[in-house]
Amino acid sequence: MFRIRTMNKISPKGLELFPRDRYEVASELPNPDAILVRSADLHGLEFPESLKAIARAGAGFNNIPVPRCSDRGVVVFNTPGGNANAVKELAVAALLLASRDILGGIRWGASIAEKADEVPDLVEKGKARFEGPELRGKILGVIGLGAVGVMVANDATALGMKVIGYDPYISVDAAWNLSGQVERAETLEGLLARSDYVTLHVPLADGTRGLLDAQKFRIMKKGARIINLARGGLVNEADIIAALTAERLAFYVTDFPTAELLACPRAICIPHLGASTPEAEDNCAVMAVRQLMDFLESGAIKNSVNFPRCVLDQRAPHRLLVANRNIPNMVGQITTILASAEINITDLINHHRDEYAYNIIDTEQSIPLTVLEQLVQVEGIIRCRLISKTP
Repeated sequence: MFRIRTMNKISPKGLELFPRDRYEVASELPNPDAILVRSADLHGLEFPESLKAIARAGAGFNNIPVPRCSDRGVVVFNTPGGNANAVKELAVAALLLASRDILGGIRWGASIAEKADEVPDLVEKGKARFEGPELRGKILGVIGLGAVGVMVANDATALGMKVIGYDPYISVDAAWNLSGQVERAETLEGLLARSDYVTLHVPLADGTRGLLDAQKFRIMKKGARIINLARGGLVNEADIIAALTAERLAFYVTDFPTAELLACPRAICIPHLGASTPEAEDNCAVMAVRQLMDFLESGAIKNSVNFPRCVLDQRAPHRLLVANRNIPNMVGQITTILASAEINITDLINHHRDEYAYNIIDTEQSIPLTVLEQLVQVEGIIRCRLISKTP
């Protein structure tokens, strides 16, 4: 019986996937095998020895202490693409909001409501101040061509925009899904110099923090528009407020309001609505649950943020799972210990990601606990786990 602790309200469409005869699921559950979370902050939470995985029903994972999890062999999953359509739809709305001063016009219209019969004439006289360009024929630069970026790029081409994309790490799957009309930008600076609109769809990391700043704004066209529904820290806030105030940039649409941005007339602040649709919550919950079940039942890793993707069809009754630091001769030491115990390996896969590696090893013979104890004593091995396939 696997024990799953939920740290937030999780969509029932995800929770109902857990078979009740093999899973116990509750919000107050000691010694869980896994944690299922949305936005709850886990940085101050003590993790029990039983914890093997954490699944975040969403793409971001800033609320999870990933380095601490990695050091303990706890696999952290997220659900990239689960909320992609919701974010994409908001990005399309953001393009329109950044083009014409729709919000300004609505606010002005509300201010003249008491004018009664004068309203039609006032509207005709005042509407010119809120005009703006059409999207058709304009150049959209998409920074980051993951699940969301690809969908935004494809829909923008359908709106008649010329789209250029920049992503030096684009995946094969993303490349297959990207419209052939999207032009590849060789450099970020090249994309910025050509774009009338720029939309960000990259994760926040040391290499992307403050990705757009005063230096980058000077490269851009005067009057360009920026959309950031990814992470607030991707844009230097003080620099973009200065660029908006100087009318170097026309508008900035962001899903991450701050007091300073809310006070800036040319900043359009959306209250973090990117994934706020029932469909997105359902999709993310379903993905998170399926990934947890695959990992707990077969050891398969898909969409982990700290360990490599590792999947192997199980054709033998017994499976050994080993998480270790990515250092030389780890596989050799593991296989030597198994050979010394006269355990024959049927199949083996080893993948690594940065500092960590993961092994799936299938055997015909059961692996004694004494062998497991030997393995965990090997320097560099973080965690071992055994799975037996039910006949």
